Amino acid sequence: MAEELRIDVSLPPGLHFLSAFLSMEPADSLLSIARDLGRGLVTEAVQKFIWDHCITKAQEMNHFHVPYLKNFLKKLISEVELSQAEVLDEFYELYAHYMVSWKDENLRKESAKISKFVSFLFPDGSLSCQNFGKFVVPIQCSLNMLEELNRADIQIPIFSDPGCSIWPSSLYLSELILSFPDIFSTRECFEVGSGVGLVGICLAHVKASKIVLSDGDPSTLANMKVNLELNGLCCLSSPTATSERTNECTQTVECIHLPWESTSETELQAFAPHIVLGADVIYDPICLPDLVRVLSILLRPKQIGSSTHSFPVTEHVDDQRNDGSRGFKTSRDHPIAYIASVIRNIDTFNRFLSLVEQANLSMCDVTDELKPMNLLPYMYTYNRSSIRLFTLKFK
Repeated sequence: MAEELRIDVSLPPGLHFLSAFLSMEPADSLLSIARDLGRGLVTEAVQKFIWDHCITKAQEMNHFHVPYLKNFLKKLISEVELSQAEVLDEFYELYAHYMVSWKDENLRKESAKISKFVSFLFPDGSLSCQNFGKFVVPIQCSLNMLEELNRADIQIPIFSDPGCSIWPSSLYLSELILSFPDIFSTRECFEVGSGVGLVGICLAHVKASKIVLSDGDPSTLANMKVNLELNGLCCLSSPTATSERTNECTQTVECIHLPWESTSETELQAFAPHIVLGADVIYDPICLPDLVRVLSILLRPKQIGSSTHSFPVTEHVDDQRNDGSRGFKTSRDHPIAYIASVIRNIDTFNRFLSLVEQANLSMCDVTDELKPMNLLPYMYTYNRSSIRLFTLKFK
């Protein structure tokens, strides 16, 4: 009976299941967590938990993706039937409803936008995030599956709009920001290729002093603005960012159209960020020269009169800090870039290294030295081990 197992939605694995469901993880991942809930089986208590805390919640959200629910219900029912257990009548009824009301042609819309809720779950006792607990970010994005991005034979998801997809390295940078808020708080941050805006939303959460998000695709930029507003942030360039609207926002973020190939040096010099960020921007060899040009201008040391500061970009202090960042802190005088990337094509990556060297930039792999916490433990499609973190600075 359902009373035999009490499932707490605020603790793992109940919290993990709900988080995975709201972030639209694949059905197989959900079923794996469901088995953990039921000690190996999707029991009646587990089914009741899923119905009360997930399916009912999804039905209340008119924008929740029905094809996703239909596919999950199909696999859930099959899983329970194979174990020769009873399936809740509610699951049969809802699945039958979807079978009748949703035609096959409505189930595969590659350009469709869906709404996901990415929950960053902070471990107990984490000093660096003791004021957070759980941080949930609603994101409107393209319909795509993260695990497809790990295939070696493709460099971008050809089945959807890459600019409106949640890329693995944006999740990694978001974890980095939330794990080490002291690095980014009170800093002016500039992101190249901001996509859905997840990294910028996390920067706002840790109170970066100024946030500039950029993208070269107008439709991606429009979608990013929607996501900022969903998270209580105002986009400075948005026509809806009136004074009345701004008063309702927790923070203002500057959003700019930045095509790497045509943006002038003068335009870029108007920004003087302390930190530049980029997630999965090293993917197209054709774009790399323009990307490196943009990075080199943004990372150029600040000038005072005719002289240039000579302070180091990153200072290392001897003490081991409690937040695990091993003494990393950024200088306010010289900008530094944090670039997270999955290396899918070694030739493309080597081309980037060559261009970085030609631009008089130094690049350092700090993946092992600056490890973010695993704040997405429920997201089985997110392979953190495939991502490398690099810093860039002027030599």
